[in-house]
Amino acid sequence: MNVRALVAEAVGTFVLIAMGSLGVGTAFLMSSGQSFVLMIVVPFAFGLGLMAAIAIGGEASGGHFNPAVTLAAVLDGRTRWTTGLAYAAAQAIGAFAASLFILLVLAKEFVGATVNHPGTIAQDALTNQFHAFAVEIVLTAIFVAVILTVTSRTPTHAIFVIPLTLVAIHFAGVPISGASVNPIRSLAPAVVSGDYDGLWVYLSAPFLGAIIGWGLFRLLSASGDEDEEDEYDDDLEDDDLDDDLEPA
Repeated sequence: MNVRALVAEAVGTFVLIAMGSLGVGTAFLMSSGQSFVLMIVVPFAFGLGLMAAIAIGGEASGGHFNPAVTLAAVLDGRTRWTTGLAYAAAQAIGAFAASLFILLVLAKEFVGATVNHPGTIAQDALTNQFHAFAVEIVLTAIFVAVILTVTSRTPTHAIFVIPLTLVAIHFAGVPISGASVNPIRSLAPAVVSGDYDGLWVYLSAPFLGAIIGWGLFRLLSASGDEDEEDEYDDDLEDDDLDDDLEPA
């Protein structure tokens, strides 16, 4: 087991959730909970927090910091199941440490403010939860597909593309689901604050979204792989033809 990678996952998850949660707390302190300020500060707090986490631990572990991303990496054959389980445990340690840190430096109500809840766009709570469930699946699928694609095709761009995608996800999903796309990011503050309302949404939808996002990545990358193989075969045929034309 790569201890260095596990430490990187724990530290990176702590950085992501601590910076994002502090952003939520700062927005509440500065604006008294005004939604406009929250919608500006929170997406960038989590997005730039992820950028910092990738910069710190990405090279050591691959920069998952999210059990849903780890599941996708396992399905894609990039990570073993045993390593994936160890990653999830390390991510849990980092996430709970971050929520306990918010409890220490601010207060329990600020931890509660970071808990993901379904929006109130419908007339009843159950419908709101199903709306949030659907949005979390779609947003996680997009997030995972972006991560798998950029790390496969242009890994040097990952530190910018992935965090900016998370920023966009927050702008799109905060009013409806809170834009978690990360089960451990929702579980830790819920446990620390004792607020479990709608938690099932965030412990299930991101994993389903990860499976869909992985399937989307495999579907769209298959044609590209075939094209590369065809080009490689053409190059081999051209080389053979050149050899045939060379004088004896």
